[in-house]
Amino acid sequence: MALKVGDIGLRAASAVVLAPAAVLATWAGGGWFCALVVVACGLLAFEWARMSAPGFWRSIGAAVALALIASVVAAHVGQVSLALILLVFGAMAAGLFARSRGAEALDAAYGVLYLGWPCILLVWLRDMNEAQGLYWTVLVFAVAWASDILAYLVGSAVGGPKLWPRFSPNKTWSGFIGGLIAGMAAGAGMAAWLDMGLLNAFWGGVLGLAAALATMAGDLWESALKRRFGVKDAGNIIPGHGGLLDRVDGLMFAVVVVAAGRAIVLMLEAAA
Repeated sequence: MALKVGDIGLRAASAVVLAPAAVLATWAGGGWFCALVVVACGLLAFEWARMSAPGFWRSIGAAVALALIASVVAAHVGQVSLALILLVFGAMAAGLFARSRGAEALDAAYGVLYLGWPCILLVWLRDMNEAQGLYWTVLVFAVAWASDILAYLVGSAVGGPKLWPRFSPNKTWSGFIGGLIAGMAAGAGMAAWLDMGLLNAFWGGVLGLAAALATMAGDLWESALKRRFGVKDAGNIIPGHGGLLDRVDGLMFAVVVVAAGRAIVLMLEAAA
């Protein structure tokens, strides 16, 4: 696939406008970061409803958003177990509501779980010890963004065999490998640059590689979901990128891997 300079320019312009808000909220932490995630939850919920239940997207989007926001706020105030319980019951409630409206119950319930789990983990990471919470959250963004950007650039410039043409005809093996290398380098670089306790550059690279693999998997999974629902993009809120879900699909999977890595480090530090 030829490198499309116009597409890259539009993507870059959108990133320049939107990235500072995400970066500032992440830096500030606390209520600012929670507010960022809450806004994202609302946007993601309505994008999911538009894809999965276009005839009832407003009401189902509101139900999914309510479940997500309740779980995120619970996580922000330190009640992670409660957040997970709310997520499960919120998924059940959204499914029952969707069924009452004549929509597919499982799609609404899955949307709550699919979107909510990584949002809770992201808030959990950032709301830890101030410095460590910031560092680990930066690690998530750095790995996901690096792998996503390099996968696009390498795949566009080099081309070659398709990775999974059935669901994502534009993704190539060259882009996949480029994304993995970029994620590994970002993880190693962040661990070497920042004081992240037991996570040194080597293990940061390992974690970055695993998170980059998760980023690629998340991107492919969303492509399969869009194919199932018969849509090209999850939305059109971001010029050159589509919907918010199109931009954070890989990040949602990456945060699960990084959160698992953080939990392992915490256990090792406690045992030391």
